[in-house]
Amino acid sequence: MANKDYYSVLGVDKNASDDEIKSAYRRLAKKYHPDLNKTPEAQEKFKDINEAYEVLGDPKKRANYDQFGSADGNPFGAGGAQSGGGFGDFFGGGFSDIFSDIFSAFGGRSDARVSEKGQDINIAVTLSFEEACFGVEKNITVSKLEKCSSCSGTGAKNGKEFTVCPECNGTGRVRYQQNTLFGTTIREAGCPKCNATGKIIKEKCSDCNGKGYQKVNKTIKVKFPAGLDNGHTLRIQNEGNAPTRANGINGDLNIKISVAPHKILVRNGNDLTMDLYVPFTKTLLGGKVDIPTLKGNYALNIPELTPSGTVMRIKGKGVKSVNSSAVGDLLVTIKAEVPKSLDKDTKAKIEALAEQIGDGSYTKYNNFLRNMKD
Repeated sequence: MANKDYYSVLGVDKNASDDEIKSAYRRLAKKYHPDLNKTPEAQEKFKDINEAYEVLGDPKKRANYDQFGSADGNPFGAGGAQSGGGFGDFFGGGFSDIFSDIFSAFGGRSDARVSEKGQDINIAVTLSFEEACFGVEKNITVSKLEKCSSCSGTGAKNGKEFTVCPECNGTGRVRYQQNTLFGTTIREAGCPKCNATGKIIKEKCSDCNGKGYQKVNKTIKVKFPAGLDNGHTLRIQNEGNAPTRANGINGDLNIKISVAPHKILVRNGNDLTMDLYVPFTKTLLGGKVDIPTLKGNYALNIPELTPSGTVMRIKGKGVKSVNSSAVGDLLVTIKAEVPKSLDKDTKAKIEALAEQIGDGSYTKYNNFLRNMKD
């Protein structure tokens, strides 16, 4: 689905409001639900519209998708919107209520239990210029919620001191009759008696005090790929907070990248640029100058009579693309520098040289003079 246009899938404009997107999703989900539409293409179409709404129905994911083309804001393709093999994978968060509304309006029942996802953790990391260009592995320590190992996340002593909730019969979900735009529906929600866990704890776990999770400091080895730039976000799946109920999966760890500047080189996409100031005599007579690159110095040959402002391109001396093996170039702008001062003898020699060369040797200067006369 990564190459599909989510807006086209839902049939809405890119400037559509949240309500317009939700309305389009409801209409299409009703039309293509496999239990209501038995055509061969309905199941695939239903997957597509759910995946599209998973992104466009979430303000953060939608903003990332609009800017980077992926739901997690990671332009190099890690993470992003995921689709699984079963329909239950599509009904996290707000999907369960929408699904129940649509499905129950036609007399159906949804017994699927919706897993909770823990909250994401968002942090910022600054890389050196070289680390961002070449890639690096770092140990990152984050404070997060982890499932309690003593009770396996149940909150009950030894993971066994609990009973099935009588209110929801262990499903963690209860149903309420409700009137909606589709008519009378049976709406699902988390069971308030057991906090949607499906369990009633008889004796609390002493390590987590019955919560099922604990606050810990965890060190994670993170591989930062080559080619990262300012504003990129690296998404590490399942390294966020554990859910606050036993049934569920961890959130994600989102790392926003900042890159420290280089002393000389400036990055522009995958290209590197620099201004090279040289004595004006070097531009007249030519010569070699050592310049920095990401992989050591490079002897740049400046041809004789090189005009100030000339841009010299050195192929393959830029930054590797984060999405492919392509490498940018190094663009060097030659700038002639004049001396701070001249002694009397040197000035006389230059005046003699200027007279010898003559103003007629300067094409652009003479063009300027002619244009002034005209």
